[in-house]
Amino acid sequence: MFLNVHSSYSLKYGTQSIEQLISTARALGIHQMVLTDINNSTGAVEFVRECYRQSIAREADETHKGNIPYKLKPVVGIEFRFQHQLLYVGIARNKEGMRELNEFLSYHNIYNIPLPEFPPYFENAYVVYPFQKFFRRQLKENEFVGIGSKQLGILYNHPLLLQKNKLVVWHPVTVNNKLGYRLHEYLRAIDLNTLLSKVPENQKCEKSEFLIPENELTKQFEYYPFIVENTQKLLDSCDLSVYFERETQSKNKIHYTKTGIDGDKKMLRNLAFAGLKYRYGNYNDEVLQRLEKELRIIEFKNYCAYFLITFDIIRYAINKRGFYHVGRGSGANSLVAYCLRITDVDPIDLDLYFERFLHEKRTSPPDFDIDFSWDERETIQKYIFERYPKWHVAFLGTMSTFKNRAIIREIGKVLGLPKGEIDSFTDPTRERENLENTTFQKLLAVYQHMQNMPNQRSIHAGGILISEEPITYYTALDMPPKGFATVQWDMYEAEQIGYEKFDILSQRGLGHIREAVELIKKNKNLEIDIHDFKTFKSDAKLNGILKEGQPIGCFYIESPAMRQLLKKLRCDNYLTLVAASSIIRPGVASSGMMKAYIERYHEPDKVQYLCEVMKEQLEETYGVMVYQEDVIKVCHYFAGLDLADADVLRKAMSGKYRSKLAFDELVNKFFISARQQGHSEELITEVWRQISSFAGYSFSKAHSASFAVESYQSLYLKTYFPMEFMVAVLNNYGGFYSRWVYVHELQKTGARVHLPCVNHSDEVVNIHGTQAWLGFIGVQGLEEKNIKIIPEERRQNGSYLDLEDFVKRTCISLEQAIILIRLGALRFTGKDRKTLLWDVHNYLGFKQKQVNHAELFKLSYKNYTLPPLADSALENAYTELELLGYPLNYKMFDLLKTGYRGEVMAADLHLHVGKTVKMLGNYVCEKTVHTIKNTKMWFGTFLDVQGDFFDTTHFPNTTPVYPFKGKGCYLILGKVVEDFGFPSVEVLKFAKLDVQLSPLAID
Repeated sequence: MFLNVHSSYSLKYGTQSIEQLISTARALGIHQMVLTDINNSTGAVEFVRECYRQSIAREADETHKGNIPYKLKPVVGIEFRFQHQLLYVGIARNKEGMRELNEFLSYHNIYNIPLPEFPPYFENAYVVYPFQKFFRRQLKENEFVGIGSKQLGILYNHPLLLQKNKLVVWHPVTVNNKLGYRLHEYLRAIDLNTLLSKVPENQKCEKSEFLIPENELTKQFEYYPFIVENTQKLLDSCDLSVYFERETQSKNKIHYTKTGIDGDKKMLRNLAFAGLKYRYGNYNDEVLQRLEKELRIIEFKNYCAYFLITFDIIRYAINKRGFYHVGRGSGANSLVAYCLRITDVDPIDLDLYFERFLHEKRTSPPDFDIDFSWDERETIQKYIFERYPKWHVAFLGTMSTFKNRAIIREIGKVLGLPKGEIDSFTDPTRERENLENTTFQKLLAVYQHMQNMPNQRSIHAGGILISEEPITYYTALDMPPKGFATVQWDMYEAEQIGYEKFDILSQRGLGHIREAVELIKKNKNLEIDIHDFKTFKSDAKLNGILKEGQPIGCFYIESPAMRQLLKKLRCDNYLTLVAASSIIRPGVASSGMMKAYIERYHEPDKVQYLCEVMKEQLEETYGVMVYQEDVIKVCHYFAGLDLADADVLRKAMSGKYRSKLAFDELVNKFFISARQQGHSEELITEVWRQISSFAGYSFSKAHSASFAVESYQSLYLKTYFPMEFMVAVLNNYGGFYSRWVYVHELQKTGARVHLPCVNHSDEVVNIHGTQAWLGFIGVQGLEEKNIKIIPEERRQNGSYLDLEDFVKRTCISLEQAIILIRLGALRFTGKDRKTLLWDVHNYLGFKQKQVNHAELFKLSYKNYTLPPLADSALENAYTELELLGYPLNYKMFDLLKTGYRGEVMAADLHLHVGKTVKMLGNYVCEKTVHTIKNTKMWFGTFLDVQGDFFDTTHFPNTTPVYPFKGKGCYLILGKVVEDFGFPSVEVLKFAKLDVQLSPLAID
């Protein structure tokens, strides 16, 4: 009887989750209801699945007790609204009806067309209009009018009685009780961005919109039994049971080739063996057996098309576009993926288990993570969307929820609280005081009901779905600003339905590598094979720099924490870097595993293994389980589980296994199987303790290996072509540090770095020989059109002759010209900045005189003889600080009032271990952490006057308040300590130093 039920997926409108709705319906003995969320079908399949799943469980239970089974039949549809006004409700008769409704909504979403007053005819879906007093429309075969019990009095003598077979029961469901209605009011106020007291009544649901027993609802229509009969007939004709699958079937594109499964198998085998020859040359039996095993599992799980589609994407990127990519994640455990060039990680070399990616018992689909450069990913995405038919490809969505204290701010706004009071409520330092405030208690009560409710739909970082059948069978599509059709549910629902996503991701590190290779070719006329990783990893010079821990600009290994770890490990090889990429992860580091690994790494002879099997499997990592693959190895070789069960257990311990009963069975199987191997109970218990304590925060070795390959590629470029590499880092942004750090690093390479110049600079940084010119991007206040016009005009028509020529050819405004002159971008004229500032007013004036770009005769302007104008280096430094964010030709140290530069330099710290020293450092970055006692401590990174990095630790007892006060130079008094050969300073006293006043400020 309930044809219009809203869940919390009716964003900022409905208040109940699907689970709550089903639970309430069961408690009330309701047998049928229709989920019709507003302008979306996010929860449709979930609703059907959960209703049938619970019905089967309930049926088995009731039958066992000898009772008549109770069932809740789910029906789904969509409520269509335009500008918050209800137009009509669509109800799917079957799967085809769901597709019709989804495609109707998708079409209007994608092309941004308002929903029509009346929808088209749906062959497999019903349309229900809300009852109106003057409703006179002749209804189509599939159209009905919903009438509420309170509207029955208007029905007397109404024209609709001539179509009485078209009247159905109308009892919308939005809330569960009075408290739910109040929550609904808050949601409406947030959605409409208005005060709670000003939400119009027509923008809220009725207070009676909650579930009631079916007999109570039908009683309200006892004098109009035909309305109840019409409603029941409509519901009985609907069947969405096809959406329930006892075992989820893959919904991805099933075939890649036109000849189907056999064609896919043949093509994948041919490509894999061709790739095997490319990767290994004359391969041995071990490699061949591994390939055959993987192909057998891939074929058994019917994932040939999944591999081939991914291969097609990679082939297009490499052959058609010349793009570089990185295949990472657990997909790098696959030899087939390595042979297809999806990944560059050799699973044989690293002893990676395919079962970590795919095995016969895996119930969730695998997925490849493919990284492209940040400015190339969209090209790949467009290729995929053009490669496959409409309605068969879409971006994966995400669902953000109301969470954290940010919602307190929203609630405060709708209550009309002043900004200052709202700010105080969201200030964590005033938490104790706030808890005693009655207004805050009210906000907190609302927050507790609202938290984790769906807030808004968005787009996944890179997941794309490619569907065998139209994806609109399962969801309507949105069109976010990125311009790609997007499903209305997230990756977790996608997995439940049976979709494996293709992760097309991006990162700046690949942009660094790509542009560096291009710059080297242009600047040095050298072709670099950046994929020659085997040469890179055995290069003694690269490994020596890695050991020193100074790879600034290099992907994943440039952060302070990673630099420290590399130096503590004295890392000088690929395998150690792979391990470092894993143990740097927060969970491993905080558990003490990182320290244990470093200790054992330096003294491997002192490592005591639990048994010979543990030594054989963990000798590479000195008895410490560093990777997820280590968990699989121990479960397999120590306990005797097959590799598939070992991975299932690994995944279960990471919190990704839903059935506690199945998990307990696996744990029991581990112990039984381990006893059968002849191990003692004490040994088994200890091994299990280590596995279970580590598995939850372990990291994939294949993922670490992918990162390490890219790190070596960056390190190779940084080592042998440092100037071009650092220019590439600057032009692609996205590094760990602020921009000025990379400019400083570029200067350290021997390059002469120039301020922007209209006759030499481009949009981005360029380099010719050893001369590097900063680009116009990054100049504060310079408009985008001028960033493009200035270099483009110069490239087309030659260098600018003087200020007048520049002004005429670019049609630049006075304000924009002043920015460039102040920064020295017109110094080619031979005039100082002050004189140019005077001259530019002569050309443009205060009233913005228009300069005719195409004048026939050159007009002369009156020349003035000016007195000498003061121009100081200090003033220019402050100008650069203002317009660039850093002074290029003036060190931050030179801005200080004091000439003191510290008594110890970073390069000599190792000579002062245990001593208290006084240092001067230019602030680079900081990191805040919480101690076990929940107090704060900080780690700082600085550069000394010689340009070398050093690191500081600020303990709570020596730093009672927040120590850092922004960028600048700090005087540091502290004790030098050393940890595994890495020196740092434990701060005792700390103060930011005063700087000289800017001459501009004095004026």
